[in-house]
Amino acid sequence: MMAKKKKSVEMSGKRKTAVARATVKPGQGRVRINSEPVEIMQPELARRKTMEPLIIADAMNRLGKVDISVVTSGGGIMGQTDAIRTAIARGLVHYNGGAEGVDEDLRDEYLRFDRSLLVNDPRRKEPKHQLGRGARRKKQKSYR
Repeated sequence: MMAKKKKSVEMSGKRKTAVARATVKPGQGRVRINSEPVEIMQPELARRKTMEPLIIADAMNRLGKVDISVVTSGGGIMGQTDAIRTAIARGLVHYNGGAEGVDEDLRDEYLRFDRSLLVNDPRRKEPKHQLGRGARRKKQKSYR
């Protein structure tokens, strides 16, 4: 029923200015982020958020023996964390999909848990405007 597994799948995730590229390929079950094991990722909240797509896939017996390697750049810690989890989730959905390319059950489970696992967050920082120090702050006027 399942088609032959792909050799490797590359997917990306974005959040604010952070970009993460995940490579999913057959292996021993290692997950590395910027060539460091995910288990030693700091802070702990970021590590827990990063593990969410892995835990869901493992519960559905979709994780199997795959190595996931993620390279991330830009943004801050939590922006990178959200980009990483999106990249991992997308990679697993496409890796486990057969000939059609997408594992519908895993995809539906991710969407039920949190839509941002599969969909990039489109929100960006509002640019600074003139007459002020930031996007919304303005110089006060005293003539009214």
